[in-house]
Amino acid sequence: MIAPNGLYEEIVIAGFGGQGILLAGKLLAQTAMKAGREVTFMPSYGAEVRGGTANCMVIIADEPIACPTVSQPESLMVLNKASLSKFGPRLKPGGLLLWNNCLIDSRPELNGDVEMVSVPADEVAVELGAPKSANMVMLGAYLQKRGLLTPDQASEALRDVLAERYHKTIAVNTEALRRGAEFAVCHA
Repeated sequence: MIAPNGLYEEIVIAGFGGQGILLAGKLLAQTAMKAGREVTFMPSYGAEVRGGTANCMVIIADEPIACPTVSQPESLMVLNKASLSKFGPRLKPGGLLLWNNCLIDSRPELNGDVEMVSVPADEVAVELGAPKSANMVMLGAYLQKRGLLTPDQASEALRDVLAERYHKTIAVNTEALRRGAEFAVCHA
């Protein structure tokens, strides 16, 4: 969203531990930083991590950010039903909801005028031969819908957020970002 003093976008990304939620948030934050924006990134995950809950809050702004917590996000990306139940009611009226329709089988019912985009993130990731890249598919769709940053900018930041041993996944993650963006153009 463009605030009176410029850009101020609050985003929550949520799902199960092991779905790459924190990586998606870290990549979004790094991409925004490389683009010269002010950024905060606040991860949160359950005690058992893989299979537990995981979410992160990212704020992107033109001006310094006073508080890193997000109570009512403008944008919400959810990769599972439990995350939709937890964070869906917090989405600002007029906000953007992207949900993984492979794990959330019915259209969310939220109050307020919310733009909703159903993304087959897991399905697209499996088609790419990289089931763990569903997070990148979802992030690509978000980047396309919001237009604040591009999937190309995000793919350029992958090297900064991935441990060197995972640099071999940069090509497939780049393709996942691109496919998510294409999906958002064609189906939203």
